[in-house]
Amino acid sequence: MKAEHSHSKADYIGILGSVLCIVHCLLMPALAFGTTMTAHHDHAGLISLDYLFILINGVAVYFATKNHKSVAVRAILWGSLALFSVSLIFEAAHPAFIWLGYIGSALLIIGHLLNLYICQIAPKMKWKVS
Repeated sequence: MKAEHSHSKADYIGILGSVLCIVHCLLMPALAFGTTMTAHHDHAGLISLDYLFILINGVAVYFATKNHKSVAVRAILWGSLALFSVSLIFEAAHPAFIWLGYIGSALLIIGHLLNLYICQIAPKMKWKVS
């Protein structure tokens, strides 16, 4: 049995962190609607959760790209993380940052899936040229 590539846990954590962020961002307005939270506009707990998502994804990208040979995978993951982080930090400044956050999160998921494919699935495929 062949061992998985050494960074696969980081890819799975990155995918999970991005998916949880998307779920959080989509569900929080619906859950907050009609509660005391909307009446008080107290979002201090939500801000720290945004930073937690940035931290989780940052650590996952670091370990997924550490010693990685593919410049393209590194560029996709670090660029997506930058877009994701800036969007979460500035989402209160303009509604466009909310949408850019969704895009950054989706790109992080795609980047981690691409990394898993390149490191796990592609090496197992044997192409025969006739």
